[in-house]
Amino acid sequence: MKIAISASGNTKESPFNPRFGRCDYFLFNDTDTGEWEAFPNPAAGARGGAGPQAAQYIANQGVELVISGRYGPNAFAALDAAGLKAYIASAGTVLEAQGKFLAGELEQTGAATGPELHGKG
Repeated sequence: MKIAISASGNTKESPFNPRFGRCDYFLFNDTDTGEWEAFPNPAAGARGGAGPQAAQYIANQGVELVISGRYGPNAFAALDAAGLKAYIASAGTVLEAQGKFLAGELEQTGAATGPELHGKG
C-alpha cells in the first residue's frame, strides 16, 4: 500500500504537518517494500485551489491513502473523487504518524475537517 503523509521537511523524521494543501512536502511510504520518497508539495504556493491541486498530485502518484490533519471541503472532495482515503493525525513526526496509522490508531474521515481557507492556511 502506498501512503502519502503531509510533512514540514523531507525526511521521515521531519515534523508532521497538519496542513494538507499547503504542507511543504509529501512523504510517500510503500508499506510493502518499506521504501520512502519525499517530494515538495507543488501546490504549497498556489494562489488558490491548493487542496484540489495537492489531491490531484497525490492521486497521480498511485497513492491509496493520505495522512494529514486538516482537509478543506474542496481538498476532501478531490480526494474522495479520486478514491483516496483520508486519515487524521495531529502531531509528532512523519514516522510517528505512519506508525499510528499502521497500529490502527488514526481516524478515517468521511468529510472535510476544516474550513475552506482561500490561501490563508
